[in-house]
Amino acid sequence: MIDPGRRPVDSATADDAETLDRDRVTGLLGRQPQGDYEIVVRRHDGWPVVLRNHPLLHSGRPMPTRYWLIDRELNRDIGRLESTGGVDRAEAEVDPAALEAAHAAYAAERGAELPVGHDGPAPHGGVGGTRVGVKCLHAHYAYFLAGGDDPVGRWVDEHLRAEGRHFDPGRPAR
Repeated sequence: MIDPGRRPVDSATADDAETLDRDRVTGLLGRQPQGDYEIVVRRHDGWPVVLRNHPLLHSGRPMPTRYWLIDRELNRDIGRLESTGGVDRAEAEVDPAALEAAHAAYAAERGAELPVGHDGPAPHGGVGGTRVGVKCLHAHYAYFLAGGDDPVGRWVDEHLRAEGRHFDPGRPAR
């Protein structure tokens, strides 16, 4: 793996940028990705923050997590929020109809990306594979950062902002 130093992506050739992205994603995941993805949210220094995953892994297994938060700092901050009862608080405080709509939109978007005629196993559920309620604040925040109308993602953003820990594209990756 290359050193993920501070070399700006825009100074690299297209092939170098693709290699740099792949190495950064692999480093942030701690393993090779198992399916196709696109980086849809970045920090200003080029570091990936959110991936949009293809609904099927290379093995053909379903990938329920359409939007995946891979930024280490944000994952840590949201993990702290979850560890203090954030999942239950978010579920209690957001509008259930808005949450249901977010799950439906997420599932519809992911389903639309399945290959035409696909008749094998397919991902199901909404945000992060959840059918109802809240399972993972990370998945909701990733969807929110990628532009999804997600009330739980907004709730997370509000709580992170109150702590000065929200997504700031100008803050370098750690």
